[in-house]
Amino acid sequence: MKVAAHAPSNSQIFPTWALKYDPIKTLKKPIKPKPSLKPLALSNSLSTTSFKFSHGYQQEEKFNTTHHLADDGNPDKFKLPVAIRGGDAGNGAVWRCFWDGEELKLVAVDGSDDFSMWDSSLSYEDGVRKFGRFCTAAVRNFFLPRKVSGNYLEYVKWKFLHRVFSSALQVLATQAMFRAIGIGYSRALPSAAALNWVLKDGLGRLSRCIYTATLASAFDTNLKRVRFSTSVLFSLSIGVELLTPVFPKYFLLLATIANIAKQISLACYLATGSAVHRSFAISDNIGEVSAKAQIQTVCFDNVGLLLAATLNILFRNNQRLLAALPFVVYPIFSAFDLYGIYQGLKHVHLQTLTKDRLESVINIWIHRQYIPSPAEVSTKEGINFMWSRGRELLPIRIGCLNPERKIPKLSLTTLRFLKDEDLYFICMESINNRSAIKDHGILLSLREGAATSDVIMGLLQACYIRKGLLRDINNQENYFEDCDSSNSVISEWLLLINESKRFAQADLDLLIDNMSGLGWACKNILLSTKEQARYSFVAD
Repeated sequence: MKVAAHAPSNSQIFPTWALKYDPIKTLKKPIKPKPSLKPLALSNSLSTTSFKFSHGYQQEEKFNTTHHLADDGNPDKFKLPVAIRGGDAGNGAVWRCFWDGEELKLVAVDGSDDFSMWDSSLSYEDGVRKFGRFCTAAVRNFFLPRKVSGNYLEYVKWKFLHRVFSSALQVLATQAMFRAIGIGYSRALPSAAALNWVLKDGLGRLSRCIYTATLASAFDTNLKRVRFSTSVLFSLSIGVELLTPVFPKYFLLLATIANIAKQISLACYLATGSAVHRSFAISDNIGEVSAKAQIQTVCFDNVGLLLAATLNILFRNNQRLLAALPFVVYPIFSAFDLYGIYQGLKHVHLQTLTKDRLESVINIWIHRQYIPSPAEVSTKEGINFMWSRGRELLPIRIGCLNPERKIPKLSLTTLRFLKDEDLYFICMESINNRSAIKDHGILLSLREGAATSDVIMGLLQACYIRKGLLRDINNQENYFEDCDSSNSVISEWLLLINESKRFAQADLDLLIDNMSGLGWACKNILLSTKEQARYSFVAD
């Protein structure tokens, strides 16, 4: 049996003293190496040349250990079926255990030992290759966590684009605000300028608290949309700061508005950061992913700082061009900044279930008998802007009855047949008090005490009901016009309710098992504040 051990960087895997245990002398017969111990039988998990992240660093090339562990025919020397990786040491080198007849030695596999500038035995090509491998491993271990999902590297690439241009814009905006203070308050006391600066920061932080308290649940249910929207707001705030030198008398007003927008964007960034990091961590290493994210942010921001400093140096001899520089680069840098954010969010595959994600999974399951992965749903979900929603017929809403909307007779029938053991009910509702099918929706109302399985069951049944209603759209145009006066329509509705419930009960367990197997977090459904409304059953 082959054994692969992973040694931490601070472990002493190279003892200075020799191991005096001799397995040959302790046995009556010498043990000859078996053919099963040949180097190519090593497990695939020992390769260090790969740059994939799905489950550690996978193999892309096989080990060549014949050069280091050649058999010379001596039965006292043989290889042991143990390989040790110094993964946290910086370059992920791998060593093979070898008994030379007197002591146990660790021999580097395929020349992947530590790189040394003083190794004169290396040829020029080997030295360059090993130096490149050493630098690549050092950069990789410095910037990237060891165990993350496969889409993490693409996310970091777009994050680099976003942070560089965002940081450069912030430097130019800060310079503009300093210039505005110097122009607008040239005859004022320095304390007046400091007071204005403190006021803008105080008002901005107060607005940040109000915003966070108001939209707390939206950070979970609409993470991508809220994060991109606040990023657009942050970009606009930089544009407002750039206007302060043009209107120095209104410095406090402009700076306060810009700082409020910045604080709102910062609140969203901090609130959604943990969920983004959790989507990449595949072994609960959220702390490591968060720490690497901070390192990336600092390094990428420094590149943006260098870019802004370079532009200032190039135009330092022409003050007029230097003053106009922020207005020229602002639209360009903002476009790159927002494009990087937009593309980066596409590679954030959230495993948590919201009403929209669960509905998307159920729709695909009903029509194709197939469960999509979080990556597939994330691609379809996108940023999910407000104006792109609600275009489908018979949209499903989770909540309670709205007294401001017209309640069809079908809803009254549903409520009359409600039982004590029911943990939810499904009925029709009118969106704008009209009778066309496009003016109606489906309401899923949950009872107090309903569990996660009840939410999935109710949404699954609602999707089956919608499929039944939309089976023949031409015939359904008159469905809602006659529902208040036709008893046959009410009978068909009750029949549809019973059949859809039977289908949902048959599919529930299989649906949850398949979703859990694909990585979906089925233990809880994240609902917005309005979707968390519940009804109570009153037995008279």
